[in-house]
Amino acid sequence: MRLVEQLRPQGEAAIQLCSVHAGTGLFGVDTRAICEVLGDAVPQRVPLAPDYIAGVLTYRGDVLAAVSLRMLLGLEPISRGHRVLVIEDAGGERFGLMVDSVSGMLSALESDLEPNPATLEARCEAIFDGVFRMDTGLMTRLDPMRLRPTELARSGAFQTKERTP
Repeated sequence: MRLVEQLRPQGEAAIQLCSVHAGTGLFGVDTRAICEVLGDAVPQRVPLAPDYIAGVLTYRGDVLAAVSLRMLLGLEPISRGHRVLVIEDAGGERFGLMVDSVSGMLSALESDLEPNPATLEARCEAIFDGVFRMDTGLMTRLDPMRLRPTELARSGAFQTKERTP
């Protein structure tokens, strides 16, 4: 039995998070939104797409937009392999979330989720859903609904510079 299950208040359910890294940051995504984790994915660039769209990937016969967490956070792109979480939201929209690495799964109590810091940049506030205090530091929970390419475009928090084709 996990420690979180031993300490949980009567009736409070633990949530399962997939822990991922981008740069030095540790992030968690609710496992209920993840269909699959793809290894060493190389998306095909899409001309004139916003910077946060790393490209498109083929997944089981479908073409998915791949959102780069590094670009959303304002980090420099890296050329080495990435991992892609295939995410499907409640409305059935599927997309890929490209991260540096996937660490594993962990359980947390919903009541342990703390609000985002008041000093958070607008771009981070647009995708962060709070933080969990871990022994090794903070884990930021990402909201899969806010990470959808359509929602990122609608939020206006991720304006990109003009590109030439």
